[in-house]
Amino acid sequence: MSKENYLNNQFIIAMPGLIDPMFHHTVTFLCQHTKEGALGIVINRSAEMKLGEIFKQMEIPVSSLAAAETPVFAGGPVQQDRGFVVHTACGGWDMTLPVSEDISLTTSRDVIEAIAAGEGPEQYLVALGYAGWSEGQLEKEILSNSWLNTPCAKQILFGTPVSQRWNAAASQIGININQLTTPAGHG
Repeated sequence: MSKENYLNNQFIIAMPGLIDPMFHHTVTFLCQHTKEGALGIVINRSAEMKLGEIFKQMEIPVSSLAAAETPVFAGGPVQQDRGFVVHTACGGWDMTLPVSEDISLTTSRDVIEAIAAGEGPEQYLVALGYAGWSEGQLEKEILSNSWLNTPCAKQILFGTPVSQRWNAAASQIGININQLTTPAGHG
C-alpha cells in the first residue's frame, strides 16, 4: 500500500453487518495509518462522563464551565484509562501528532490544562482509549466489508450531534447506510 492509499485523516464507518459490540454503528477518525497498522478514535460513542470528572481526577483547576460540561467519548478498547484529544491544530502541546493541516491528536496533560482554563484549542473532542489495528488488519476488515471509508469532515467531527454522526459520515459520499444490507455470501 503506498502512502497515498493510507487512510490518515479519514473516517471509517462501521457497516451495518459489523456486529462487534465495541464497534457496532461507530464512526472512527483515523489519526494514523501506516504499513505497521492504524490508530483511530471512535467519535460517536459516549464514555458516560463529562470532562469535569477528568479535570477532578487529574486535579486540574477549572475556569471554563463549558469545558467541564463537555461530554467525553469512549475512543476505543485500547488504553481506556488514557486520554486522547482530537483538536483543531494550534498550540505547542508536548505530545501532538499532526493528522492533517488543521487537525491534530494530543495525548499530553498540557492540552487538558489549557482546555480547563478556557485557553485550549477552538474545537476539540476528548476520548478515553483508542481503536488500534495491527499490520494489515484494517485492510482485511475493509476488504471483508466491515468498514466504509470516507474523507474526514470537520463539521461531523466537531459539530454534528453524536447520534447523527454515523448517518452523516456515510451520507457525505451519497450513501444511506441504513439501506445497506449484509451480503448473504462472499464473492
